[in-house]
Order: sequence, then structure tokens, then C-alpha cells
Amino acid sequence: MEKTSIEDIERVSQIFKVLSDMTRLKIVLAVKEGEKNVTTIANEVSMEQSAVSHQLRLLRDNRVVKTRRQGKAVLYSVDDAHVLDILEQTFKHVHHR
Repeated sequence: MEKTSIEDIERVSQIFKVLSDMTRLKIVLAVKEGEKNVTTIANEVSMEQSAVSHQLRLLRDNRVVKTRRQGKAVLYSVDDAHVLDILEQTFKHVHHR
């Protein structure tokens, strides 16, 4: 295994910071099954649409979620399976005794 660079450590730390916020984690879990627009996500997490949009921007900037435009709608989904793997392993750890 290669030596881990400081840059890689910083990137990993940033992803954990982004995912450590309960609101952002709820948003990621809301889109884990597939694409949703911001209105649907806001309803599912019981938040204002503007607040969800702000959090989605942070998640997108950190490549946790991605977007796809369909007509005028912007659809959000998990960026890739690695994000779900991280969450799955973390939830397994939480439930492990």
C-alpha cells in the first residue's frame, strides 16, 4: 500500500466533515434510492427548500451527490456507490457490539 499523502488525508477529512452534519446525512439518505428534485427532498427531510438547496450545494461541491438536468428540473442522486459504501460501513459499525 502506498503512503497516504497529506492531500488525500485532507480530502478524506473534508468528506467526513460534510457527512458528519445530520441534515446533510438525511439528505444523502433521501437520495440513496435514486434521483429526486429539491422539493421532494425538502419534503422528505422536513426542511425549507432554500435550506436544502444550500446543503445540496455543499454535498455536490464535495462530490457526495451529483445532479442531472431533466428539462427545467434538476435531479439529485448519490455521486457513486463509494458514498453508499462509506455510509453502510459506518451504520454497521454503529450497530456492532
